[in-house]
Amino acid sequence: MGIEAILWDFGGVITSSPFEAFTRYETEQGLPKDFIRGINSTNPDTNAWAQFESSQVSLEKFDELFLNESTAAGHPVPGSEVVKLLAGNVRPKMVEVLKRCKQDYKISCLTNNVRSGKGAGMSRSPENAAEVEAAMALFDHVLQSSKEGMRKPQPEFYLLACERMGVEPGQVIYLDDLGINLKPARQLGMTTIKVLSEDQAIADLSELLGITF
Repeated sequence: MGIEAILWDFGGVITSSPFEAFTRYETEQGLPKDFIRGINSTNPDTNAWAQFESSQVSLEKFDELFLNESTAAGHPVPGSEVVKLLAGNVRPKMVEVLKRCKQDYKISCLTNNVRSGKGAGMSRSPENAAEVEAAMALFDHVLQSSKEGMRKPQPEFYLLACERMGVEPGQVIYLDDLGINLKPARQLGMTTIKVLSEDQAIADLSELLGITF
């Protein structure tokens, strides 16, 4: 089955990873390395983060729930502090790749996000928001967990993206920086790329498509 569509995660793919900001915050606050990621990966289907991304709780409630979870893990961190770290910088080379892919393929965005900041990319400043909006405008469809009420890695979220694009999973290449989000995509039949860096992701996509970016 030939490739007809490319499905992209946003944070950590089109923008720099929020994990970089998490690491910086942990260093500044004297927290253990990957402490925030550890909280988010504990009970990943029902924890504060999961509920916030699928709009089951408000920002105020998330702030409280995350504080409870982090306190139980030994280091109190308000959820509101974590939300401030979510906005990444748009990667210009990746935006150019999006524009090139749009000429020959259906392109859509599948993102876990929260109702905070400005727009789908959770931007914190007008300049960042403008760059995110311009990148988002390139997609044929943008599926946001905070609006759809489901989130990665739920298989239904990926299937909804395929339905919106009018393709089968086997016709899709999917890019994400998290292995937990790539696993269900592979199980559904998508070709996957784990994004470790901007240049690596572009090189891998170039090889799969036979296009020089």
